[in-house]
Amino acid sequence: MRGGRVAVVGGSVAGCAAALAAHRGGAEGITVYERAAGQLADRGVGLAMHNVRYAELEAAGYVDASMPWIQLTRRSWYVRDGAAPLGRLVGALPFPFRTYNWGPLWRELRARVPQSVEFRAGTAVDRLDVTGHEVRLSTAGGGTERFDFVVGADGYRSVVRTAACPEVGPAYAGYLAWRGAFPAERLPDSGLWPVEDCVYAVFAGGHAIIYRIPDGRGGHRVNWVLYGAPPADHGLPLDSPTSLPPGTLTDALRARALEIADTQLAPYWGRLMHLTAPEELFVQPMYDFTAPRYAVGRLVLAGDAATVARPHTGGGAVKALQDATALESALTSAASWPEALAAYDAGRSAVGRTMVDLGRSLGRGLVQESPDWRAMDGPGLEKWWQQADGSGAFGGRKLA
Repeated sequence: MRGGRVAVVGGSVAGCAAALAAHRGGAEGITVYERAAGQLADRGVGLAMHNVRYAELEAAGYVDASMPWIQLTRRSWYVRDGAAPLGRLVGALPFPFRTYNWGPLWRELRARVPQSVEFRAGTAVDRLDVTGHEVRLSTAGGGTERFDFVVGADGYRSVVRTAACPEVGPAYAGYLAWRGAFPAERLPDSGLWPVEDCVYAVFAGGHAIIYRIPDGRGGHRVNWVLYGAPPADHGLPLDSPTSLPPGTLTDALRARALEIADTQLAPYWGRLMHLTAPEELFVQPMYDFTAPRYAVGRLVLAGDAATVARPHTGGGAVKALQDATALESALTSAASWPEALAAYDAGRSAVGRTMVDLGRSLGRGLVQESPDWRAMDGPGLEKWWQQADGSGAFGGRKLA
């Protein structure tokens, strides 16, 4: 199947991967619409990719060793224990993950998108009208174009998902994630924390996950995510997905993060929150949902536009890249657009449900119904984790 015009709404990691998939799948006219006008590469948060998922995605041609990364090998679980700097080591589990910085990873993916693909930054899509054989796409500036199919890679507020599955509504999970990243040069006593360690600093009602990521210039950054309940005066409109970008947190939200750091985390891990400047700190309320279909008519969903699973799953960006490989495979093996999109839907919608279920399970275990970490030991931790990740989906499902 060759030819055809494809629009990709959203130009982030999922969007660049989807554009690459459409090109490899035979589309000849591809346009990417990205709402943001600035450089997406300026985003500096971390993500992790299981070694086996990396190998699969490398073989598929979506990632490679030239993308800056750090190898982790162990996940160490600490609970506060008096004045002990790191706290008490509850236990350690294998953690064969590579870590990445979102911005440099996006830059590398963007560079792999062929020059024949038209990338329109600062162009918001506000309407989609589907007929039997095409999709009419309208932008906020008043322009209208026609395409054979449209890929929604436009995140959790996806206009494409709204058109394809208007009944899908994200549900607030009841807690927040504070996120921060800063240059590793600020670390005190960096030798106390091996580079290969991912740290889970756990407490009743939440935890922090902490690991290093590349800075894209040969150095490292400290990346952390703190999960917990918001303060009573948080001021966030939680009836719909929202977030507060770096530098915009209210005093109440920043004070709540520092309160948790000072009272629930061991001194070394709590200090990392204080070392994070206000302009390096942002907040994401936890939501989750998945679309019942990944392809409806000539509309296709990928990445967070299709499924938002809580970040506990360790598979958000990985799943977006896996969606792209599945789309490429469907396009190259099918004889028609409807056949290709049906094959993509059949292969990916079940994965979305699995990831949401896993995120909810881990959210209960790590935040909402956390165990008595102070009474936990190594064997107990291993048994608890096996129960929490009963599906074996942590880190992203295996590629088909």
